[in-house]
Amino acid sequence: MSKVRVAGFSVSLDGFGAGIEQSLSDPLGKRGAEMFQWFFRTRTFCAMHGKLGGVVNTDDEFAQRAMDNFGAFILGRNMFGPVRGPWPDDSWKGWWGDNPPYHTPTFVLTHHEREPIVMEGGTTFYFVTGGIEEALRLAKEAAGEKDVKIGGGVSTVRQYLRAGLIDTLQFAQSPVALGQGEAIFAGINLPALGFRVTEHRATEHATHIVLEKA
Repeated sequence: MSKVRVAGFSVSLDGFGAGIEQSLSDPLGKRGAEMFQWFFRTRTFCAMHGKLGGVVNTDDEFAQRAMDNFGAFILGRNMFGPVRGPWPDDSWKGWWGDNPPYHTPTFVLTHHEREPIVMEGGTTFYFVTGGIEEALRLAKEAAGEKDVKIGGGVSTVRQYLRAGLIDTLQFAQSPVALGQGEAIFAGINLPALGFRVTEHRATEHATHIVLEKA
């Protein structure tokens, strides 16, 4: 049975999933990239960007799992880019260039309509104005028997958690204290939502934690 998953989502020691003040130069917010050092050095990350090399270790195993068996992705508007409000034109097509790493239908939550964007490598961005449940319905239809990944950002993950629509959480807690940012767990009771820790492994650069609904 297909599942709705959060996977490979980095969290700081003080509970933030993104830094403040997202911009073109800081897609993950100020200092946000520090939480992803475990990921950037892996073979999986290098391969996603068409490069050779990268380490093959526990971090890489979890990086692979974070991109495996997904038939559709859901992204928040801020995860897609820094543009706010009505789309001024069709020039912004995401952070990732002509060949984004998704290679599947990818649904972007927004309040402003926009025509789909067909990219190289099998990614098509669809812009959904009907809310999180509508996006999930469309993503499940597109994914078929494969899983749906809630790719972020923080607000989007929190909305799906609060709605009880996520089956599995895979976090990478990085040894970084941001001090400020977007808090991922504030006001969210994971045990009350039915989650329990089923796996945890520590490396030099992160502690990988998997939570599943009991």
